[in-house]
Amino acid sequence: MKLKQQQRGLTFVGLLVAGLLLAFTGVIVAQVVPTFVEFMAVQKAAKKAAAGSTVSEVRSIFDKSAQVDNIHSISGRDLEVGKEGDQVVVSFAYSREIHLFGPAYLTMKYEGGSK
Repeated sequence: MKLKQQQRGLTFVGLLVAGLLLAFTGVIVAQVVPTFVEFMAVQKAAKKAAAGSTVSEVRSIFDKSAQVDNIHSISGRDLEVGKEGDQVVVSFAYSREIHLFGPAYLTMKYEGGSK
């Protein structure tokens, strides 16, 4: 009786549940990380595009950077280009959906700009 009270640990079923949760989390993280990497590339391309002087030039610079950095979620037409003082400001907003299972999706909303 005393031996049973001293034993502590994780049961096999508990280990399976923990493993499944860890695997599910790993799958989600593996799908989210590429969208974040793409967001960082969009942010860099937007800052580079802000060097343009006209709206069409800004969008062209962004599209060229998008080809190099393999950006598919957003294009130059989706950018909002404005001016603050004498500086060109480029801003963007887009969302990505990640299919989890069945009807469940994880929606990632990204927004940023050249400032």
